[in-house]
Parts: sequence; structure tokens; C-alpha cells
Amino acid sequence: MSKQSIDPRIVRTKKMLKEALSELIEEKGFDAITVKDLTSRAGLNRGTFYLNYVDKYDLLEKCEEEAIQGLIEISKHTQPTEVMQFLARNEIYPPMIRVFEYLTEHKAFFKAILGPKGDPTFQKKLRDFMETTFYEKLIPLHSNDTAKIVPIDYLIAYFTSANLGVIQHWLESGMKYTPRELATMMATLSLNGPTGLLFSKRSPSHPERESSD
Repeated sequence: MSKQSIDPRIVRTKKMLKEALSELIEEKGFDAITVKDLTSRAGLNRGTFYLNYVDKYDLLEKCEEEAIQGLIEISKHTQPTEVMQFLARNEIYPPMIRVFEYLTEHKAFFKAILGPKGDPTFQKKLRDFMETTFYEKLIPLHSNDTAKIVPIDYLIAYFTSANLGVIQHWLESGMKYTPRELATMMATLSLNGPTGLLFSKRSPSHPERESSD
């Protein structure tokens, strides 16, 4: 089915159910949610729900697939050599900013699904995405001496877990920094490492906050 032929009512229904799912996960956790909870919160009847999803697990899976697919579309424009070139110039790679813009656009879902009452398996899906999309592509560019110090799989595990942790903290703490600011922080951490920043003789400045005035 082409995008042009998708019924806007179906799009609206799915959006409402996704919003209801996000709110209810935050409130009571996915396991405690019922289809009745979802339809009541979305203002829909059960028949409408079952026209689109088999059950609440199907809704969750479809929402997670959509979230990952959105990130995959952004990553199609990511080139490892370009990443290194931007980092070498101490500049932020534009697609990385777009990733955080995407997280901002869908912040309710990501905050809920990556939160304490969310789906732990989605964290693995996100780490897998980060590994295959970014870090595994950088392996051919690494120095052979690197693997002698830290095995590559451990290096990848460190970066993916650290970056996911920063994203979760950003979401949980109210997203006080803009996508550009967060991308700047992530690049700084990647280049200098947390220990390098902690014990640097000169105090690293955090990204300038954008004025809300």
C-alpha cells in the first residue's frame, strides 16, 4: 500500500493509541496495561483497536518497529569517514543532530519505553541499532593497535551503553538541552572520554544553553 493511499483516519487512530500507550507505560508500566485502558485513554472503542492491532503486545511491537525504522532512515545518510572528518575539525556531524531531533519529536514514546517502567528489550534493540549503524562501520577505520589495548567488541559495548545512558538521562531529566547541545556533548565525550574530561587541567565548558527569551 502506498503512502498516498493510507487512510488519514487510520494514521490518526494509531497516533492516538501510541500516545495512550506512552502515557500508560509511564503511569503503571506495560504489564499492567489492558486494551480497555488503551481505548479509554485514546477515546476509541475496542473494535477500532482490534481493526489495527491483535493485542497490546502487537501495538507495542509496531510502535517499537516504527521508532527504530525512523532512526534507520536517518542513518542512511551517515558515512563513517564523514563522521571522522567532522570530529577531526571539532564539528558536529549533522545527521547526529537529526537523531536527537527525531528523539525530541517522539519524546513521549522514547521517554516511556526507555524509562524504568518501559520495555527492557527495546534497549537491546536500540543498542543493536547503534552498533550496526555507527560503531561497526568505524571498525575498518581504527588503528590496529587499538584492539591490542581493548578488544573491539568491548569498545563497542562501552560506547553503545554509555551513549544510551546519556540519552536516557536526557529524557528523564526533562530534555533541558537541545538536540544540537546534546550532540555536542556526545561528540565531546567520544573524543575526550569521561576520565579525560574529569581530570583535564582546564575546565571543559558545557554547551551554551539556547535562550528561551
